[in-house]
Amino acid sequence: MTTQTPVVYAEHLDAGYLPGINILNDCSLVANKGELIGIIGPNGAGKSTLLKSIFGQVNVRSGKIWLNGEDITGLKANKLVSKGVAFVPQTNNVFPSLTIEENLQMGVFQTPKRFDERFEFVTSLFPDLGKRRSQKAGSLSGGERQMVAMGRALMIDPSVLLLDEPSAGLSPVRQDETFLRVREVNQAGVTVIMVEQNARRCLQICDRAYVLDQGHDAHTGTGRELLNDPKMIELYLGNLADL
Repeated sequence: MTTQTPVVYAEHLDAGYLPGINILNDCSLVANKGELIGIIGPNGAGKSTLLKSIFGQVNVRSGKIWLNGEDITGLKANKLVSKGVAFVPQTNNVFPSLTIEENLQMGVFQTPKRFDERFEFVTSLFPDLGKRRSQKAGSLSGGERQMVAMGRALMIDPSVLLLDEPSAGLSPVRQDETFLRVREVNQAGVTVIMVEQNARRCLQICDRAYVLDQGHDAHTGTGRELLNDPKMIELYLGNLADL
């Protein structure tokens, strides 16, 4: 650990959905303030389970999770949102029958008086959301929905933004746009932890990354280190990334 208090510190997590069956096995992660952390690895490695463990959606059987030095292990999602943890799931991440503006309002339902202030911030990052605020989210493309989902998550002014495979199902052009947006959000001062199937692109934009394998953090390093590691290329990048 560094001398500063990490925004998120997960230590030796064992976690899973079914009794007696762990998806995560002695898994640890550190995200410092302002960092963009990538989580990559083969299918079934436990990447999304790690995010859901941080967000209180998976039973953590052993280990601890801290947010800015506070033990948040096992807290439910609504409590975590009030403490500044924002989560964007891979699917079903917008309210299709609501307008863009109404979706963003849902992001501050616990603190509605902050809407104007946070709307100004979010639309400074994503101007299209302001221009199209009255459009129904259900009429948007997959990439546009992802932008709304990220915008809604940012409405709470989060300490950390958890993204679960933000580029999944998008065209290559939309994927590139999504990665640019994630980087812009991070550069605006938001700590980001991102699970991503496109390992190569993830490593290109992240500060540090964790490679999960069979529920364990098998490798860690800067994005550049892992991107140029022959072992990583052989084991993971060859079949995980768009070459």
